[in-house]
Amino acid sequence: MSTLTGQSVVSSRQLWSAVGSMAMCAAMLIASEFMPVSLLTPIASDMRASVGMAGQAISISGLFAVVTSLVVPAVTRRLDRRHVLVGLATLLLASLVVIATAHNFETLMAARALLGIAVGGFWALATATIMRLVPEKSLPKALGVLYTGNAVATSFAAPAGSYLGSVIGWRGVFWALVPIVAVNVGLLLITLPSMKTQGPQRSGNVLSLLRRVHVTFAMLAVMLTFGGAFAIFTYFRPFFEAYTHVSVSQLSLLLLGMGLAGFVGTYAASAIVNRRLARLLTGLPLALASVTLVMLPAGEHFMVIAILVMVWGAINAAIPVAWSTWLSKGVKDAPESGGGLMVASIQLAIMVGAELGGTLLDDYSIAATFAGGAALLALAAIIIGNGDRLALRQ
Repeated sequence: MSTLTGQSVVSSRQLWSAVGSMAMCAAMLIASEFMPVSLLTPIASDMRASVGMAGQAISISGLFAVVTSLVVPAVTRRLDRRHVLVGLATLLLASLVVIATAHNFETLMAARALLGIAVGGFWALATATIMRLVPEKSLPKALGVLYTGNAVATSFAAPAGSYLGSVIGWRGVFWALVPIVAVNVGLLLITLPSMKTQGPQRSGNVLSLLRRVHVTFAMLAVMLTFGGAFAIFTYFRPFFEAYTHVSVSQLSLLLLGMGLAGFVGTYAASAIVNRRLARLLTGLPLALASVTLVMLPAGEHFMVIAILVMVWGAINAAIPVAWSTWLSKGVKDAPESGGGLMVASIQLAIMVGAELGGTLLDDYSIAATFAGGAALLALAAIIIGNGDRLALRQ
């Protein structure tokens, strides 16, 4: 793995400030990607498009994230990572401005494509960058900080977007993000040290990593884990409405509670992941599947569901921390290519999982959706097993 140029003259305080700036960028990316879900109806109305067309404009970011995550390690492998990350944050800023000023469907689609490039590029390089910023013993803590940004955005993006949209309009919501992202670009410029690649260049072919058996098993497990989780998460609202008969305010409270519980899951996983990585990778999807299935018979009781949803949110938030730690260990010699492959796998899993959940909901019931998602999670745990297939015990 490449080393950080001049790391000896970079203070520990600056390095952790850089980690914090990356966590802020992660939060802004997640907020920008998922906040439109709560603004879908007004966006569709303003664009004179159907809700389905507006949904396609939002989901296109995932497609571009997949493609970008596969090519960015090769395209940028000779570039200073500081410049690449600042460039991606600037691209996020540009996409927000274009979204806020878009007056037709095509412009909105183009802006979301730009956002997808920023998302795919950032997450493909994130773990590898953290590995170059902090000592190996501090990796779990640093990754926990990074995914705290994820948890913040997951907790507050949807409810904040819904509320602010009713006050300042959906365009105002995106304009409100612009100065925050602009500040983040400045912070990245100030805190990130130069990270030029030193030594011989490895191949940037991301897919070549699949020749390694343990990586193939890991990516299969990643896809099943995230696909199962999003097959369930995407359709929480119809479950709450059909089973728990929640009001709009109760629905907001449930989603907020789930997001806040993510902080607990992120912190807990960061504290134990170094010592219990294999057990976490197997246990988390099993626990998520179990909680999901328990929700079905308990669906009529609001307080019970509230507790289960918070447990679900904590478990779900711990999963990215565990897999990022695996990446820092399982593909230690090529973390950027490994990061690109993992991001592509996750984004594909999200799209396929959401589609599977929707098909099961339309053709059968929400119970079938939850059962299908739980089955994918259980299959992921079976593939991971005791960690041998992922080269964690060899």
